Amino acid sequence: MPRHRVLLVSREEELDSVLACRRVAAHLGGLATTTDADGGIPPDAALVCDDRAAARRLLELGVPVVLLRSGHPGTTAPSSPAGALSRLHRPGWLPGPWPPSGGARPTGSLAPARTARDRVRAGAMLLLSLWGVPDGEAEAFADGPLRALVRTAADAGGRCEVVCDTRLGLLRSALEGTGRVRVRRAAEVDVDALHAAAGAFVASPTLGALVLAHARRAPLTLLPPLGDAQRDLAGRVARTVPVPVADDPDDPAPWAPSADAVPWSALDPALDDLRGAQRVARDLRQLTLAPP
Repeated sequence: MPRHRVLLVSREEELDSVLACRRVAAHLGGLATTTDADGGIPPDAALVCDDRAAARRLLELGVPVVLLRSGHPGTTAPSSPAGALSRLHRPGWLPGPWPPSGGARPTGSLAPARTARDRVRAGAMLLLSLWGVPDGEAEAFADGPLRALVRTAADAGGRCEVVCDTRLGLLRSALEGTGRVRVRRAAEVDVDALHAAAGAFVASPTLGALVLAHARRAPLTLLPPLGDAQRDLAGRVARTVPVPVADDPDDPAPWAPSADAVPWSALDPALDDLRGAQRVARDLRQLTLAPP
């Protein structure tokens, strides 16, 4: 008997969208998954991360859809297309006030399926999101603070993995000649596995990065926020848990962090049990078995 098929759709240029899709997919064992929307046979259900146009097209074809909003919306939250089962990535410990959710139900944190880190860790990982960042702001950061940060990281840890969601050409040009640095696209690598193997973690203030460090109780240093949504999220985090910020590109401290650099234990576990990905996966299973 053929297995039920779930179509996976995400915005590959947005870090949070890529991470959310993968973390939910990790809990779909027993179901066949595909990223090919034109495979001839309609899927039994679809997980659509952030792409409302794709969700509408699938709904028009009669495909049940879970529409997952993966990233921090800032001060606005777009409405969901009628007929979609709408979910919103929102850690329970993150303070409001929140904009209207347009009918989306918060899921809690979309944590990685594997929460352990490698016993032997080395080098540094810099996880950067330039999704939605104005061109001038992205260019100024890449050519200035980022270049200095990466040079310091390579000097301190021997090597640095730079993973970004978009504008890879801009980054490679800005970081040329900065030492043992590799620049890769988030959609083409396993971000969670790279983090498990890294000794130091510096990241843009995004939900995917915050949840990754929180779930593993790992050190984290935040990059200066870029764009309105990152600035809003960084402000909310600062009101809840003190996370160091890499505001001095020449400071080696972020690349040799202490285990208690971020007091994750101060967060009330009752506010977030880290099972958001399992909840979304359960919604998908129910749709494949008993579509509306």
